[in-house]
Amino acid sequence: MTTQTMDLGGVVVATTLAFKEDASAPAGLAVDYDKFAQHVDFLMSNGCRGVGPNGSLGEYSSLTDEERRKVIQVAVEAVDGRGIVIAGAHGVGSHQARKWAELAREDGADGVLLLPPTIYRANEGEVIAHYEEVAKAGLPIMAYNNPFDTKVDLVPSLVAKIAEIPEVVAIKEFSGDVRRVFEIKELCDIDIIAGADDVLFELMVNGAVGWFAGYPNAFPREAVELYNLCVEGKWLEARDLYTQLVTVFRWDSRTEFVQAIKLSMDICGNSYGGPTRPPRGPLSAEQRAQVTADTERALAALAARSAAVA
Repeated sequence: MTTQTMDLGGVVVATTLAFKEDASAPAGLAVDYDKFAQHVDFLMSNGCRGVGPNGSLGEYSSLTDEERRKVIQVAVEAVDGRGIVIAGAHGVGSHQARKWAELAREDGADGVLLLPPTIYRANEGEVIAHYEEVAKAGLPIMAYNNPFDTKVDLVPSLVAKIAEIPEVVAIKEFSGDVRRVFEIKELCDIDIIAGADDVLFELMVNGAVGWFAGYPNAFPREAVELYNLCVEGKWLEARDLYTQLVTVFRWDSRTEFVQAIKLSMDICGNSYGGPTRPPRGPLSAEQRAQVTADTERALAALAARSAAVA
């Protein structure tokens, strides 16, 4: 079997999902597909490489099956050939994840993002079997290492074994250990994708080739500029821009990242964030104040930077 390939260079945004009040919907919140489509268009119009719907940031685990599938369909339609759609296909078991991967392929997604089995703490053999089964759907797979949520750490030696599956083309690295880029590259040939916003610069310096991003939901244009500066090797300029953003980027690695990013989107005012569905509730007053301060600090620094250039 020929190894699959996919160009993952650029900023692929793990999209948030808009909700609107509807008493008949789960938790009184219905998916606002129109606002979601507008947000996807906003991201693509600001130079993003693509979108990653139905990830944790897209609150996939709070969606009905019908909603989860329609989100992918809307994303594909909104991207409209301008980039790629990497659909979240996470599931408790491989039979569930494979179903979501098959539906994603049917609905026009270009690839899938895939955690190890969720809920269950799988061993190495079970993790490999999970990826082998989902690979049968026939789409390129970006494996996702998030040991904080899954309690399963895709360490470099395990990544190398998963990379032997032809459909597995990349690893989204979210462990926070920037040293892993070198070790993974020593063990196998797989694209390493920066998966945590607050180590983006460090991972790019070490050889990551793409960014599967959270906070670019709020700052897409600046994120694309930051990524491009890294690719071009303009490290001092990249570091200066990163310094202006990294404080707010740190919320991407916190438990309340979905609520924080949605609030930052509303503060920035270019796209709609809005509420989250349970189990995610609103931020505490203290958290809300801190996210607001961090976002406004970033906006002020970016404004000063633009003024200096002008």
